[in-house]
Amino acid sequence: MKTQSKPDVYEIVTDRIIALLEAGTVPWRKPWKSQTGIPRNFVSRKAYRGINTLLLHCMNYESPYWLTYKQAEAKGGNVRKGEKACPVVFWKKLEIEDSKTQAIKEIAMIRYYHVFNVAQCEGLELPETPAATITDTTPIEAAHKIVDNWKAKPTIEGGHIKAYYLPSRDFIGMPEPESFVSMAHYYQTLFHELTHSTGHASRLNRESITGQVNFGSQTYSKEELLAEMGAAFLSGHAGISESQIENSAAYIASWLEALKNDRKLVVCAAAAAQKAVDYILGTSFEADKTADD
Repeated sequence: MKTQSKPDVYEIVTDRIIALLEAGTVPWRKPWKSQTGIPRNFVSRKAYRGINTLLLHCMNYESPYWLTYKQAEAKGGNVRKGEKACPVVFWKKLEIEDSKTQAIKEIAMIRYYHVFNVAQCEGLELPETPAATITDTTPIEAAHKIVDNWKAKPTIEGGHIKAYYLPSRDFIGMPEPESFVSMAHYYQTLFHELTHSTGHASRLNRESITGQVNFGSQTYSKEELLAEMGAAFLSGHAGISESQIENSAAYIASWLEALKNDRKLVVCAAAAAQKAVDYILGTSFEADKTADD
């Protein structure tokens, strides 16, 4: 009797992203719900990160709170019958012995578990959906502050025909803000280029920026995707909820082809994008250690 192999984590996640793309939704270009904020675990209140942010955000629930089946039971509630879960991933560090040197080394293994939105549950004492924070700072001002606060950023210069990052000069060229359909679009584009710039040798030293990369290659695709995701994460952090970037059929088709050719692309790009955003914002975090954190 043939034993069924355990589902591959990368394939599970990639298949969900592919399904979204085929339905016309580009997860990293989907407008953010600024009122509810980014998805969080109901118990720990920790924000989900990387690819999990995109997976949960695209589920379109009003509440940002998610939890596992066991967490729902532990809180005196339960998941309603027939509700479907969303997979999320986490990295677990394992100690293994090197077969040659017998030295103990630590490796990171990707794992997944399933979560439900609190709206899919009953019997829980639900927190109120976060209301929009009353502040004098608009999303555009918040976006400007992100850029202004990053002291180690590359040189940014306006007046260019298109937006681009030039690693050899550590330089970002941008069109003038007036040439964009909105300031939100301007900052989304600038965030894309700033994410690229984190790969400079003086920063995170990504091979996709410092090395010789051919247009259309696997390395090129990963760098472009992580820049798109980085721009989305930064836009969400600033509270920019609109998206003026067209998701054309050709654009979607190109990413469908890339994801089908490399099943690890979307997960690895999201992890690299989160690292780039953390670098820009100067934040650090404690990695999830268990599925029920």
